[in-house]
Amino acid sequence: MIAIGCDHGGIHIKNAVIGYLKENHIEYHDFGCYTEESVDYPVYAYQVASAVSKGEAELGIICCGTGIGVSMAANKVKGIRAAVVCDEFCAEMTRRHNNANVLCMGGRVIDEEKAVKLASIFLNTEFEGGRHQKRVDMITAIENGSFEG
Repeated sequence: MIAIGCDHGGIHIKNAVIGYLKENHIEYHDFGCYTEESVDYPVYAYQVASAVSKGEAELGIICCGTGIGVSMAANKVKGIRAAVVCDEFCAEMTRRHNNANVLCMGGRVIDEEKAVKLASIFLNTEFEGGRHQKRVDMITAIENGSFEG
């Protein structure tokens, strides 16, 4: 199950990614928004991130104008590792090395075709673990206030 959402700046790429999810028979929950009318991106970032944090969704995808705002909001939710991605390498590495669980993209930065490609890479890349697990554990320790870096 994939949680997906957007604000007005990301609606076109969100809809393109939903098309990809449908074509590939991937279950998803669309948290909105559903029109180009201006809305507040933290609402949608929170809904998607909360679904992932609570285990209601395996991964999340959030789109806004740049991906930056939704990533900042999503990363405030405990257990979320949200990453803004604009290219294929970063889409792969954020899963492979950082075990990101929320992909953030910008509808004013990338087009629909690129958004679908990045979402596909993100959804189909596994976390490597190994030496990277230690670093992800450090991120969790920072979040929990127990990091002694």
